Amino acid sequence: MASDYVERVRQEREQKEQYFGTNPRSPIPDEEREDFPGLEYFPIDEDMRYELPLHEHDDKEELIVETTTGSQREYLRWGEFRFEVDGESVTLQAFKADPHEDYLWVPFRDDTNGEETYGAGRYLDLHYGEDQVSGDTWVLDFNMAYNPTCAYNEAYECPLIPTENWLDVRIEAGEKAYPGETMGYEH
Repeated sequence: MASDYVERVRQEREQKEQYFGTNPRSPIPDEEREDFPGLEYFPIDEDMRYELPLHEHDDKEELIVETTTGSQREYLRWGEFRFEVDGESVTLQAFKADPHEDYLWVPFRDDTNGEETYGAGRYLDLHYGEDQVSGDTWVLDFNMAYNPTCAYNEAYECPLIPTENWLDVRIEAGEKAYPGETMGYEH
């Protein structure tokens, strides 16, 4: 029998797929929505859900991030998560566009990009209260990793993954590549 966690993730995936396939605000272009093939995911893996301390940076450095349209966005390097994937030590930076935001943006690339997952990388959003277990401990759940909207529609502008969050490991969790997207994005 599936755990409550697995069932919750399954339901969230079903809701997202229904939204993408039917909602007028879906990032799927109108002309493609009728033939929407659905979304693909890695199997839910509870081992890819981490509870980790956020090592908040004393000095919140500004970072300029390029976007898919060639413009730039500013982010603050807020803190970092340190953990292991298959015995490899990795670090992921967490960002905020504004110090008063109530969530952290954790973009990443890994060794599945361009083959099984979107070529430009995937995102995680961590919300204060929801994903914050206590003080500085957060849930970093790669089963919730998702593709940016530009994976479905070139009309969207998406921030590219800062090189410091390019991982040399495979993150076999979360959303896979959208069947209609171009896999060769190499920014």
